[in-house]
Amino acid sequence: MTTVVAKWGNSLAIRLPKALAERVNVKEGTDITFSISGNSIVITPQQRKKYTLDELLEGMTPDNFHSEIDTGSAVGNEVW
Repeated sequence: MTTVVAKWGNSLAIRLPKALAERVNVKEGTDITFSISGNSIVITPQQRKKYTLDELLEGMTPDNFHSEIDTGSAVGNEVW
């Protein structure tokens, strides 16, 4: 599979063919890392860590736990 390097502002850009992007699970907004291996450019997608609820709540302590706040009465068609 080949593509052509294009100019994008002052930088160079490449387009990833859809089949290739789907194969490595790259979507718009995916963070990637560039590295050099010999005479090649290696592009590695960064996978976002998936946290469990327990992992997210691990950092909660009485010092950083905020109480509820009153935002006032409903002013529109809100259902409470």
